[in-house]
Amino acid sequence: MTAYKLLVIISYFLRSCFAPTDILRLINPKIPYNNMQQQYLTIKQLTDAVKGTITPRMVRHYHALGLLSPAVRSTSNYRLYTRSDVQRLQRIVALKQQGFQLSHIRKLLETDAEASPDAVMATLQRQYLSVIQQIVRLRETASALEGLLGRDLSCQAVQAGALAQLRLLEAETEGGLGQLEQLWDAWDAGAHTHPEAFGESLQHLLPDLTDRSEIEVDLLSKLVLASGDCSLLPFVKLSETAIKSAREALKNRCQIVADVPPVFAALDNTRLAHLGTSITTLIDDPHINAAAEAEQEFWHEREWFEKLLKLEKGCILVVGYAPSVLMAVCEAIAIGQLQPALVIGMPIGFSHSPVAKRRLVRSGVPYITTVGTFGGGLLAAVALNALVESLIEKPNCHCHLK
Repeated sequence: MTAYKLLVIISYFLRSCFAPTDILRLINPKIPYNNMQQQYLTIKQLTDAVKGTITPRMVRHYHALGLLSPAVRSTSNYRLYTRSDVQRLQRIVALKQQGFQLSHIRKLLETDAEASPDAVMATLQRQYLSVIQQIVRLRETASALEGLLGRDLSCQAVQAGALAQLRLLEAETEGGLGQLEQLWDAWDAGAHTHPEAFGESLQHLLPDLTDRSEIEVDLLSKLVLASGDCSLLPFVKLSETAIKSAREALKNRCQIVADVPPVFAALDNTRLAHLGTSITTLIDDPHINAAAEAEQEFWHEREWFEKLLKLEKGCILVVGYAPSVLMAVCEAIAIGQLQPALVIGMPIGFSHSPVAKRRLVRSGVPYITTVGTFGGGLLAAVALNALVESLIEKPNCHCHLK
């Protein structure tokens, strides 16, 4: 066989098995892929361009779910991607980080770009109602489990009997369902014989918190008890210096500022007086009893914002009602006209409240907040009361320091 024929055979073999760019890389591996074929990216280059925690395995999963269109294939069967794929994957990652499930992201991205805002809102509303239905079903399951796991030591005998009877229950029949109601009645009959031991119940219901300080665990436990919802825990966020800054400010007899009278009324005035702090209300209108009223009052009356700017340096702000108050707090911090030692930001709301909380987290000041729509005046007051109580009972505790 002549050298020419051998070269032709090799050339035909390479062209049938590899893309031209792959052949160049075989000849010279140092040639960057982008220099050869700028319009395409490998799956590794795709994930590098998107950044974050996205992996090639996740990209393949998104293909399987229909979130990403089928990739172009090279002659050597490698997936190839374009810049539009990078942009779509970035949107998927961003939406996922905001809490959207993959099935909802796919529906959202499939919505016609020319669709009217009403059509998009209708799609989102259907997704929201679907999520709420799932939450209700899970909440029912959680309630049933809490009814068993939440039994304290005095109820353990009842708990053991309940578990034994549940295993034998034939709940598929109509009689079985009636039997279940009778079982609950029997288990509940002993509840009046002793007070509920909340601490014992929480030991069975709370996740592992051994990585948290004793003071933080106490704070989180009190928030759960105040809300009656163990699922609140992942939504409570504290800055690293929140507890330390609060304890130092309270020791220095700082000013305590509640946003509205109902939050002021929920504060532990007796313990705060023992510490020698001064307590005041920002919107000191006694007729304010609801979040909507507080929001409108602060929005329309400039005097409350001006009062906010005059608060003492190193104060502790407790915001549990109006999102606009927390927005204004963040604005005043940003321009250097307010320097609080701690902001407890848990206003009520479904649109402005999450925005205000995100701004608080980015403000650079020590904070305690509840992500999303969780919150309210009672929770905000409970957070401060827990810190005050821990300081009085354990003034020399340094477990919160890292």
